[in-house]
Amino acid sequence: MHDRILTTHVGSLPRPDSLLAIMHARADGRPYDPAELDAELARSVKEVVQRQVDLGIDLVSDGEFSKPSYATYVSERLTGFGGEGRMKTPGDLGEFRAFAEHLIKIGGVVPNSIGSCCQGPVGVKDTTALETDLRIMREAVDAAKPVGAFLNAASPGVVAIFQQNDFYSTDEEYIEAVAEAMRVEYEAIVDAGFLLQVDSPDLAMGRHFAFKGQPDEVFLKAVDRNVDALNHALRNIPAEKIRMHLCWGNYEGPHNHDIPLATIASRVLRAKPSFILLEGANPRHSHEFAVFETVNLPDDKVLVPGVIDSTSNFIEHPQVVADRILRYADVVGRERVMAGSDCGFSTFSGYPTVFPDIAWRKLQSMVEGAEIASAKLWSKVSA
Repeated sequence: MHDRILTTHVGSLPRPDSLLAIMHARADGRPYDPAELDAELARSVKEVVQRQVDLGIDLVSDGEFSKPSYATYVSERLTGFGGEGRMKTPGDLGEFRAFAEHLIKIGGVVPNSIGSCCQGPVGVKDTTALETDLRIMREAVDAAKPVGAFLNAASPGVVAIFQQNDFYSTDEEYIEAVAEAMRVEYEAIVDAGFLLQVDSPDLAMGRHFAFKGQPDEVFLKAVDRNVDALNHALRNIPAEKIRMHLCWGNYEGPHNHDIPLATIASRVLRAKPSFILLEGANPRHSHEFAVFETVNLPDDKVLVPGVIDSTSNFIEHPQVVADRILRYADVVGRERVMAGSDCGFSTFSGYPTVFPDIAWRKLQSMVEGAEIASAKLWSKVSA
């Protein structure tokens, strides 16, 4: 039990240029020194963990520094992936095509060609990268001593969105295979002493990415299927060791095709993780704290709303952050709220939406806002 609002974020943080240079050389097939990459990764993670602690963030991450993106990295760790996948155009950008073309021209979105597709049986290929992540994070955490630490991993459903199925006879078979393969990574993260964060944009973003033009009922059945697959993959991990990130897409767009939280909330809350990270700061979803006035939050769940936006270079005033925290606390209680970000600040390596220095100032504002909210929430009781 804590006597204040704890702070965290979704996971990805701006990568240093020195690390990006080596990562891009590797991705492009240019010569690079694996030992240099390992050393640069260890140095960068140690620095970013310490920076989070110095800023006052309680639950910290490795910034997802080793991964090209939160979902496509699995093709390097699992069998069955190859070729070139193609992202589907989100429903909102499909409606506003002139705006979408503008975003592409200015580099405001990820290119259409990304990742790979499923071309064979999915299974664990190599745990070396995972073991490196765990070793480097352990060294960084032991040095910085944060309140707590987490590592991200892709949900089975979001893997299926980014890497389309060209092998399994049904999507159900594909997602079940991915879930069983990812179980190894999920359990290894927790066994190493970290919280596991499962990134699950498929439960919200999937509506306007993969199910455009179809009735909500079709998508909701997919949500149920994905939650069941995720719960099965998490069967050996205590719920209190797991966080889940719900997301409608970390890009600056109209988002007028986003499915409302109220439509999916009861299904999302069936998922095993105790901590639910959700968007709460951006203009499309900032009102949805009110959903929990009518949707019952299970006793074992804690909400981690975004109180800073991850697609805007506005630096939120600490009082704005505090007000957002207080709205959630008024609905579900102060003990069941933690402060977070809407999404990551470097979802794809090399495509920052928020300028790195501004991202860190936004995180600082989150910490300051949490202090303001904590003083108000705990003074009520002492009074």
